[in-house]
Amino acid sequence: MEFIKIDGHHFYNMVINACNRLEEQKEYVNALNVFPVPDGDTGTNMSMTFKAAVKEIENLNSNSIGEVSKVLAKGALMGARGNSGVILSQILRGIAHGFEGKVEATGSEVANSFLEGSKAAYKAVMRPTEGTILTVIRAAGESGIKSTETDVVSLMKEICEHSEIMLNKTQEMLPVLKSAKVVDAGGMGLYILIKGMYEALRDNLQGAVINNEIESKKYAPIATLGEQDIKYGYCTEFFVKADESHVEKFKYDLEPHGDSMIVVGAEDIIKVHIHTNDPGLVLSKAVVLGELTKIKIENMRDQHRHLLFNEEEIVGDSVTTDVKAYAFISVAMGEGIKNIFSDLGVDYVIEGGQTMNPSTQDILDCISKVNAESIFILPNNKNIIMAATQASELTDKKVMVVPTKTIPQGITCLTTFNPEVTAEENLSSFSEAIKNVSTCTVTYAVRDTEMDGIEIKEGNILGLVEGKINTVGEDMFEVCDKIISNVVKDVSGLITLFYGIDCDEEKVAEFVQTLEEKYPDLDVQSYNGKQPLYYFIASVE
Repeated sequence: MEFIKIDGHHFYNMVINACNRLEEQKEYVNALNVFPVPDGDTGTNMSMTFKAAVKEIENLNSNSIGEVSKVLAKGALMGARGNSGVILSQILRGIAHGFEGKVEATGSEVANSFLEGSKAAYKAVMRPTEGTILTVIRAAGESGIKSTETDVVSLMKEICEHSEIMLNKTQEMLPVLKSAKVVDAGGMGLYILIKGMYEALRDNLQGAVINNEIESKKYAPIATLGEQDIKYGYCTEFFVKADESHVEKFKYDLEPHGDSMIVVGAEDIIKVHIHTNDPGLVLSKAVVLGELTKIKIENMRDQHRHLLFNEEEIVGDSVTTDVKAYAFISVAMGEGIKNIFSDLGVDYVIEGGQTMNPSTQDILDCISKVNAESIFILPNNKNIIMAATQASELTDKKVMVVPTKTIPQGITCLTTFNPEVTAEENLSSFSEAIKNVSTCTVTYAVRDTEMDGIEIKEGNILGLVEGKINTVGEDMFEVCDKIISNVVKDVSGLITLFYGIDCDEEKVAEFVQTLEEKYPDLDVQSYNGKQPLYYFIASVE
């Protein structure tokens, strides 16, 4: 079938089929995870992000491709899960930008929308890495622009074919993919989506969503705390009535003049947050772009924020009207670990982590329930940081994301929190504290593979240090002992062990005693974290 133009109805059918195809193949995408550990969830994150987007257009009933793509992009933004989901949401945002104001789109306009998707994705990543989903969307956009096809079906076929070619090249671009003999998981997820869109148009398929239930979010309410940095003395916030096309250049202009900078645009307004020593200079640069509104400048060196210790009672989804100085939102999995965060004063614990990354919307929902001058988010997982950052940019509240990548890092930050100093001083101390935490984990291999010359068999016990495979063995206690010994230093003073739901408590007690005898000068602590997948999460400080 031939299409010289496609409209909102055609695009709707294309994305519905793409959503279904990814849902069917998400476990295959998960299996491409380069590490053979049971937490490869790229396919799940991308599928849930795309399903959240599709849910927004199911009842839209619009024939405008501009309108359908815009609503789709907004749904993806709010439902983004994990790094792959956040990048996918930015791709859809770029595509929507390419279709903006259009009822129908020609082949060249479709090609341009994919190129816009590529541009948006690259902008979203601080340090873009080739051989990933970014490379595949760039190939899609560039091949579309170079195509001479006027039939949109033929164009989509070319885009699909070039995406597949580039996907297969990712194995050569990243040594870790070549070693594991797999292509990039995020790139594969994107290719599945593009192919699904092409097939729907080629076969004139009508949209019917399969299994479109978005995973419910789980919260554990709790108590209070906070964090941020004070190299620059003035917290400066304002809005500029200007087109979002100015965002990137404005970021570049402001970067030398402060830190903790957030500059985000939405249609005809730009939101700015920066810590600077010269707010007048920042405002003078901004006023060139357009009218300034809601200007707020705080002298952080004069601020004295104190934690309000009187606890609030939260019933259901109610929000307290009392404003606290600080609040914490954390992500964790495992009943014991969640209880530890509770005991340390976290207001909300979002259940999640490996295999279950909370969405941007999940995090926003928690932010909306907290009334505090400063709200701090502890993602405790590198794959949740982008979603947390995206959530922080979508609220008017002062939200700061601490880039914690592990549970021990999050706990260490909480234990170093000082309610008598500013949020900026706390963030500085958190950043230093994180540097002193070495995290080790013990899990199992889910498939045969070879990494860095190490042969791994399904069922092997894996010891990881800072997320990288360090030791392979047959006994969880021997592996844990070895990776701890690999990170203990002369200056180390504390070993903390969180044991999982599958561990025998008596054997763990014996193991702890062994560690105490082996390291008599170190304090050894153990907690029943009841976490799944990981036999042990250990930290050395």
